[in-house]
Amino acid sequence: MPRSVLLQLARDSIAEVLEMQRTIKKDELIQEHPLLNHKIATQVNLYLDNELRGSALSVSPNLSLIDDIIINAKKSAFEDENFSPITTAEYLSCEIELLLTTQDGVISEKDPSILKNNSHKLETILK
Repeated sequence: MPRSVLLQLARDSIAEVLEMQRTIKKDELIQEHPLLNHKIATQVNLYLDNELRGSALSVSPNLSLIDDIIINAKKSAFEDENFSPITTAEYLSCEIELLLTTQDGVISEKDPSILKNNSHKLETILK
């Protein structure tokens, strides 16, 4: 199953820091997905081996969804005071959980680790 735009945005936000280059084209994403311009509070949690590895959240919806995801993904990976900054190996092995706080309640979405996805694809190819 392909990764959602929102989870891919969270992953790309962390990858930008690890790779030390800007890759997210915000204007293009907003044009393609106008919802990204709406103000929605988010929480981004990172898990390694089902253990919390980092977390960041917005208390209220002050920023656009795209900016909120980018900021909270980077904070959860590199600025959570309970953990050291995430390494590339941890990034490749971590699961990302994204929670959106909407008027209708909280929407949660979780993305398996990149290595888990790739090993599953490799098993499929080898069969």
